[in-house]
Amino acid sequence: MSNLSIVTWNVNGIRAIMKKEFEESVAAIDPDILMLQETKATTEEVRKSLDSFSGKYEIVANESKGRKGYSGTAILSRKAVKSVSSDMNMEEHDQEGRVLTAELDDFYLVNVYTPNSGQGMKRLDYRQKWDRDFLHYLESLSDKPVLVGGDLNVAHQPIDLARPKANYNKTSGYTQEEIDGMSNILNAGYRDVFRERYPEEQQFTYWNYMFNARARNVGWRIDYFIARESLMNRIEDISILNQYMGSDHCPVELRLSTS
Repeated sequence: MSNLSIVTWNVNGIRAIMKKEFEESVAAIDPDILMLQETKATTEEVRKSLDSFSGKYEIVANESKGRKGYSGTAILSRKAVKSVSSDMNMEEHDQEGRVLTAELDDFYLVNVYTPNSGQGMKRLDYRQKWDRDFLHYLESLSDKPVLVGGDLNVAHQPIDLARPKANYNKTSGYTQEEIDGMSNILNAGYRDVFRERYPEEQQFTYWNYMFNARARNVGWRIDYFIARESLMNRIEDISILNQYMGSDHCPVELRLSTS
């Protein structure tokens, strides 16, 4: 039985991380498919930055249409992909390059960078609409199982952040509205793969650059793989690869059996 290595990583700027041993990190992880969020670059700039990967991977990107150098997603794949589509076909949500969907032979792979609710929760209303509409989009992919990977910008349970009491309803990413948005996805037949596999494990994927948070491991788990129930029996393992630096997030690897 062979398996497919799929990695998600919020790189917090593709041009910045390329200066921080990104190529060496990717070579060490050796994923078949690499999903990136927060590339902060145009499609052309992503391709130029990743030029050294072009012989090994097919590269597709989605860029922010309004604010340049903001948001953005990319997929690098050395596995044959039938097609790739950008966005959700919802104009309100399709301005920031936050979704890329790859159709493989037997499932859809959705790369997502969920909007942050912002300082002072200024975008919380928008975020709630995004969560509802993103679930609607996932449900429209009805002819194959769906696997979602990316930065979902929410800690779903108290175990998913170092200081739940101090942050609850005070910090973007841990409000009841955002928690409910995630719960609605899971209640629709999806599974948080890491939490299903490791129900009592506290590991983080994001650490604020300030206050020496990573060294003190004062972090959040906001980067996920979310799978339809029908895919769960194919998942070999999931790992949070917090040894890899270069961003305020670390990569997460999922291994999926292919035969």
